[in-house]
Amino acid sequence: MLRAYLRLALFAVGLLAGIQVPGFADQYAKRVSAHYIEVTKNFAGLQRTADQYFGGSIDALLAHHESSTDSVFKDEAKSIRAMYARLQRLALELAAMDQSMLSRILHVAFRPDKEILNETLSEYSYTVPLSPEAILCGVTTGLLLALVIELILVGLGRVAQRLLAGARSTTSAAAAQRRY
Repeated sequence: MLRAYLRLALFAVGLLAGIQVPGFADQYAKRVSAHYIEVTKNFAGLQRTADQYFGGSIDALLAHHESSTDSVFKDEAKSIRAMYARLQRLALELAAMDQSMLSRILHVAFRPDKEILNETLSEYSYTVPLSPEAILCGVTTGLLLALVIELILVGLGRVAQRLLAGARSTTSAAAAQRRY
């Protein structure tokens, strides 16, 4: 009976943990979107300059700044390059977050932007969403956790039985030798 309650408790823990997964991926995606909007707005003036003088080419704008004899322009090129690289990384993250729920979860689990992941972890608000994805993820996680623990317990039980059977046969053999 204790085993049944343990299995039920593990399923419940897995269910609650699994329900959090889609919510976490959603909050991560919202942070990516917010950062992308912010960087896009900050970069808009530079893009207008590139559009006006360099046919829209940011690389040409950067080359112009980097080849300048003015040290202010050369230093500014570093800032522009960093902002442009961030904009490109965020665009890739945003594209990854525009996939199926499973793809988003796998992306956040294995290839997230570390800065945004850390922000999401530190500011994550636990929720119990009742969306179909959250319920499916929760039930799946609960079942897998319960199954893994059940398999471990069954395996440990078999090992214990073998050890006890070996100890009994050794004890029986020793007792039989003492009789003769």
